Amino acid sequence: MNLLVAIDLSESSQIVIGQAKKLAKALSAKIWLLHVASPNPELAFFPVDSEDVTYILQDTGEMRDTIAKKFHNEHRLLQQFAQELRSVGLDCVALLVQGPTSKIILDEAAKLPADMVILGSQGKGVVGRFLLGSTSEDVLHKSSVPVLVVPTHGA
Repeated sequence: MNLLVAIDLSESSQIVIGQAKKLAKALSAKIWLLHVASPNPELAFFPVDSEDVTYILQDTGEMRDTIAKKFHNEHRLLQQFAQELRSVGLDCVALLVQGPTSKIILDEAAKLPADMVILGSQGKGVVGRFLLGSTSEDVLHKSSVPVLVVPTHGA
């Protein structure tokens, strides 16, 4: 059995991983631990003010270094989580994929193929879902396999 466990590397990831660990042990399942990195991280640094454009264009090396450090830190943290699962005897593979979160989770679930997707929900409420969207809600409605949504709003 394959469990695709999507985490955002926040403190609430421990709650999601804890639930996945229980299921994986009970079902002798393999865990595919997935973190989806932001799509097009360069856009996060693109300035709105036209005076800053010149600075950004002159300093793209610094921007690339910042992005590289971010991905390196995300990769390191993801590997730490995966190692913790392996240290208790679970078969775990860590995946860091860049792109739109819901789409990547669904694509990876289909590629593996996953028997279940496990992810957290921060309980942002109606306004939060309207403004920001809800990854867990989107995956839940579009997934072709069972989805376990772990509440993490207490974390």
